[in-house]
Amino acid sequence: MSENIKVITKPIHKTSIGGQALIEGILMRGPEKVSIAVRKPNGEIDLKVEESLPLNKKNKILSLPIIRGMLGLIDSLKIGMSALMYSAEFFDENPEDDKKEGKDSLFNRIFKEKSEDVAMGLTVFLSIAIAIGVFMILPNFLTNLFANRVESSVFLNLIEGIIRIFIFFLYIVWVSKLEDVRRVFEYHGAEHKSIHAYENGVPLTVDNVKKFSILHPRCGTSFLFMVMIVSIIVLSFFGWPNPVMRVVTRIVMLPVIAGISYEINRFIGKSNSKLCYYLSYPGLMIQKYATVKEPDESQIEVAIKALEAVIPENKEADLW
Repeated sequence: MSENIKVITKPIHKTSIGGQALIEGILMRGPEKVSIAVRKPNGEIDLKVEESLPLNKKNKILSLPIIRGMLGLIDSLKIGMSALMYSAEFFDENPEDDKKEGKDSLFNRIFKEKSEDVAMGLTVFLSIAIAIGVFMILPNFLTNLFANRVESSVFLNLIEGIIRIFIFFLYIVWVSKLEDVRRVFEYHGAEHKSIHAYENGVPLTVDNVKKFSILHPRCGTSFLFMVMIVSIIVLSFFGWPNPVMRVVTRIVMLPVIAGISYEINRFIGKSNSKLCYYLSYPGLMIQKYATVKEPDESQIEVAIKALEAVIPENKEADLW
């Protein structure tokens, strides 16, 4: 483990390019483009590339600390969900029948040409709602069982945070055991390896890429773990009010917590100090034991295709 981490702590070029594992594919997002590479059932790699400028580069206000993390999370969810649905289409057993049925549905008749955008918005909203319910509200109500025995609101928030982390860890360990999800986590590993190779300045070949670690300190898993740690601190300032107010504060403060977590992860990602190494270590451990698996050569090929498509001509454009 220690040897793998040494590979990733001092790259010569820390990139802002990030990715997401899909169904038999990978999404990569660079400073100017988004690519989706999918290994089709016939073995060929489908590559889709689109121009895409991050929100924080469209307006100076959107690039301010905290705000850029808040909006970046929503933007990433939207793009990631769209890419996931795109990759799933290659493995639909009856795509033509589904399209015909979709055109005749009440939903499509109501929203017409905007039906796809509306469906995407509803999917993102539902995903966020479920995440808030399971990882924010449920731990709070479980913690409330201790409210009569614990007087300190700070300690209650600490208990809530521990329960939240426990539920999160149980969830990712459980899903990592599912065969289809394991394939996704292997593509996650291929994504990390390819970015490591790029950051270390070696040619993007399968033989070069597979030498690198599957763990990466700027991974989304580490970000989610940081969100849970930051939530303990931020929510402690609101005490332990009645159940309704607790739910409201957790929902209202979630974007702020995400924004703060982004800034911390951004700082950790830029530094090679021992402090930042220790701060990133829990996230690396979660990656190692749950969310990232060792990929095969065919998965690495997909990662390389996706990455090469978003690397900017100006090497300074994608600095972290």
